[in-house]
Amino acid sequence: MKLELSGVQVSYDGSRILREVSLSVSPGEVVCLMGRNGVGKTTTLRAITGLVRAESGSIKLGDVELTGMRPEERARAGLGFVPQGRDIFPNLTVWENLRIGAVAQGKKIHGELDRVLALFPVLKQMLQRKGGVLSGGQQQQLAIGRALLTNPRILLLDEPTEGIQPNIIDQIGDTIKRLSTHGLSGDGPEREQEINDAIRAIRREGQIGILLVEQYLDFCLEVGDAFHIMDRGSIVAHGPISELGDDIVRKHLTV
Repeated sequence: MKLELSGVQVSYDGSRILREVSLSVSPGEVVCLMGRNGVGKTTTLRAITGLVRAESGSIKLGDVELTGMRPEERARAGLGFVPQGRDIFPNLTVWENLRIGAVAQGKKIHGELDRVLALFPVLKQMLQRKGGVLSGGQQQQLAIGRALLTNPRILLLDEPTEGIQPNIIDQIGDTIKRLSTHGLSGDGPEREQEINDAIRAIRREGQIGILLVEQYLDFCLEVGDAFHIMDRGSIVAHGPISELGDDIVRKHLTV
């Protein structure tokens, strides 16, 4: 199921934040939405989910026009959202955190939990621990796992590597290559890099499209299929991730 934005505009207090934003995410595709701080990336995700109102333009998921629908209706239509900062419930257990998303939508958990725990095996060992005691990487896995239990067709991720140790992020390339032959494996703190591994694993299933807001360039180059770069609320560059060259990076991404 394809996500398509066409000419989306958003204003806050009379100031235009998004200007004619158009992009698409196909099933099995990872699209990276990039740009400097404050250019409208998170607002784009919030407009898709209905947390802010798009004053004009179209947001479609498959044949369904999402504009005008409430956030919970959009979630039921097939959107999964992991916001910046994760927003897990620190005083609930891992199991309770996982369950609450599906329960809120009136869905029963069957084989989906096994699928999530296969993507994030570290969570299986921590089902009875409080979410607040997990490491940053483990909390991110929990947040993504919770979103996956709602069976989304499109997964929206806002800065998933935020708070993850740089040395772990640097290992993403090797671990993604390992995934293609060995799946998710390994022990110790390196398990936090499975956040990144799982994104590629989800994409390989060919069912869920991923729109990824991310500032860590190497991560985007490793897991992305396509990119869109924003500046001052507009898309100023886009294309296959292989075309994200140094000239585009210097012009639009370097500080």
